[in-house]
Amino acid sequence: MDVGLVGPYNVITTVIAVVAVAALGTVLVLLRRERAQARRNAELVRVAGQLHRRYDALQRVTSEGVLVQSRDGEVLDLSERAAQILGVTRDSVVGMPVSRMPVVLLDDRGLAVNPGLVLARHDVEGEERTTVVTLVPPGPGARPSVVQVTSRTMPADDDGSVGVLTTIVDITARHDVEVALSRSETQFRVAMENAPIGMALVDLEWRITEANVALAELLGTHASALRGYRIDELSAPEDRASQRMEMDKLLGGGQQRFSLEMRCRRADEQLVWVVLDAALVRAADGRADHFVVQVRDATESKMQAEMLTHRAMHDPLTGLANRTLLQEVLQAALAQPGAVDRIAVLACDLDGFKAINDRYGHAAGDDILVHVAGVLRAASAGNGTVARLGGDEFVVVLQDVHAAKAVFEVANEIHSGLAEPVRVGRRRLGVGASVGIALAEPHLVEAGAPTLLAAADAALYRAKQTGRGRTEVYDTSMELAAPSNVHRELVQAIEAGEMVVHYQPIVDLSDGHVVGYEALVRWQHPHRGLLLPGAFLPQVQEAGVSVLLGQLVASRVVEFLATHADDGRWVSVNVSADQLGDSELATRLLQDLSRHRVTAGRLVLELTESSLVASGTRIRHELTQLSAAGVPILLDDFGTGVSPLSYLRDLPVAGVKLDMSFTSGIPHDPTAGKVVRALGALARELAMVTIAEGIEYEEQAEFLRRNGWRYGQGWLYGGARPFE
Repeated sequence: MDVGLVGPYNVITTVIAVVAVAALGTVLVLLRRERAQARRNAELVRVAGQLHRRYDALQRVTSEGVLVQSRDGEVLDLSERAAQILGVTRDSVVGMPVSRMPVVLLDDRGLAVNPGLVLARHDVEGEERTTVVTLVPPGPGARPSVVQVTSRTMPADDDGSVGVLTTIVDITARHDVEVALSRSETQFRVAMENAPIGMALVDLEWRITEANVALAELLGTHASALRGYRIDELSAPEDRASQRMEMDKLLGGGQQRFSLEMRCRRADEQLVWVVLDAALVRAADGRADHFVVQVRDATESKMQAEMLTHRAMHDPLTGLANRTLLQEVLQAALAQPGAVDRIAVLACDLDGFKAINDRYGHAAGDDILVHVAGVLRAASAGNGTVARLGGDEFVVVLQDVHAAKAVFEVANEIHSGLAEPVRVGRRRLGVGASVGIALAEPHLVEAGAPTLLAAADAALYRAKQTGRGRTEVYDTSMELAAPSNVHRELVQAIEAGEMVVHYQPIVDLSDGHVVGYEALVRWQHPHRGLLLPGAFLPQVQEAGVSVLLGQLVASRVVEFLATHADDGRWVSVNVSADQLGDSELATRLLQDLSRHRVTAGRLVLELTESSLVASGTRIRHELTQLSAAGVPILLDDFGTGVSPLSYLRDLPVAGVKLDMSFTSGIPHDPTAGKVVRALGALARELAMVTIAEGIEYEEQAEFLRRNGWRYGQGWLYGGARPFE
């Protein structure tokens, strides 16, 4: 080959080789780049898939639904939760304008609104708009839901397109809770504002934050004026310590609420009794938040309680102290230092009172007793306690530095005061008194109040025996009526036949004919005359001979029924829970009925409510036994016991006997009338026999008859007398 040609050829070949190598390198570089891009694209696809899976998982667990739409309102995407809330499917709405979505939305006025106005967004980028609407799902009976819609404009993409992201949350449960809370708060405020009793919201400093009208009226001011006041500032100073103590218990978790009786000071400075009930309200985290306080006016109930207490300790006719209060006063006086020679007891018994009571009646006797009570009060001149023990027996406990001298002055004043006849109606009736005196000598003081009273009673017996109208002073020569002697005297009276039975008629109120009698025991005392039950029954209980006396009266009544078998009338006998609890009375009674062949239904037992307070299964057994044998059981003093309804339910009671305290108030006392009607209706509803006692006027009988009471007894139909 020509050398001249070889040179250029080699150059060309070299150039071509260089170009080829360069091209190959370029291809290799491009191939490497393509492979790297492919790897990046694969990674992006993988990441995108992972993000999409996470997005789908997030949508499945979140309570929020997501709607993605274009700027012009076309649905681009809809999450599964959003589709579930709206009641549509994703495929049916993607690509559809939001305004044409098949959903029914209502605003707060209940008016339908276009979905585009709620779900679309055309405001400034980055701002949010939240709307609460009611969603009405398709189909009958479907329950509407409350949804919260929040729309936000998304930033522009690289291509400049702008979208709208809308979150949809079903807040039906929260809305229901809020509505319930709002309703509850409204109801509480309405109830508080219109409550008939005082109510207040009080902070932890015991300061009133809200008060209702009833509390303001109770305290004589306005509700707004009470805000800011501490409750203890409105209370009597003596009651503030107890309030603080109860509050500390509440705050310390020792109790959840407390009730306290206290006094509040009104705006006019008057004190009123109230019952304050306070409950502590705690926050969700358990911390004390505030108090809810109720204040009830207790002035009337306090007065009634004081009246009941007074009645329990005082004689209802004369207002004097009764036996219970007298013994308490005397025992307390004897317990004081220097009681010897500073205390004297005066026992007073009327002379001729039985004749007045028998001749002129119960009302005249009451007038005499009231007059005598006034004489005794005037005679003691506030230096002692005057008491009526029962019947015509009175006692004065005198406390004076010179008791021995003062007691004789009181006795003389009593005789002088009774020397003037008493005007009763158109008559002037004379009555005298026998007086026994016992001075507080050392041995009597040491023995206690019952012995000192017994000494005065022994002196009174001596005054009766030596001519009446006299005053005698106890000395050791007189027989002291100690408990053992009282027991012996009562037993002797029962054995000697001094206990007699009188019969008071019970009539049918429809025509006034006698249907039965109540047997009432009397003591024909050899020295003191005929004694009514009030004069000796307390001693019977104390001496423990009530069962013996009950057996005597029951036996007398059975004998009476046996001798009057042809008239068909029944006789009721008073028994107590103590007598029945012995079981001997019931056994003896059934034996007497069988022996005398008396129909069991003609003997009726009257059991007083007051004696049933401590009754137990033994008494229930006795009553069930007697009732099964045919002896009817009446509940006496109906309406005065502690739990008459439970007795009517639990005991075999055939009838009830209305207490005379209710009868005396009718027909003029409307409250007594309501009680009589209510008790009568209750007894009739239970198909029980109804008897009313204490009838003294025709108006009372007519009122009782009209209100369903079938039988009655009282002075209008005759008092208790021997059957002959």
